[in-house]
Amino acid sequence: MHTPKELCQKIIELYPEIGQCGINVKVNYNNAKKVWVVDLKKDNHELQHHLEIPDADDCMEGKQCVSLGLEIAQLKKNIQGEQF
Repeated sequence: MHTPKELCQKIIELYPEIGQCGINVKVNYNNAKKVWVVDLKKDNHELQHHLEIPDADDCMEGKQCVSLGLEIAQLKKNIQGEQF
């Protein structure tokens, strides 16, 4: 199993726009649900994404985290005021 720090660094590596737009990223493992919880924050916007272990493994292997990428894109739109 990966550490939260390793997974967080890999997410930022795969999605460099997170750092560019100043979103704070926190990663913790939820033992009860057996998922990684990725918490993204910027100003008054916050998004929590549950990342299944196989998806986290894909991220660590350098593959795109598709569901997380979609959530990041939505958060960026919300921050930029392009809410639907």
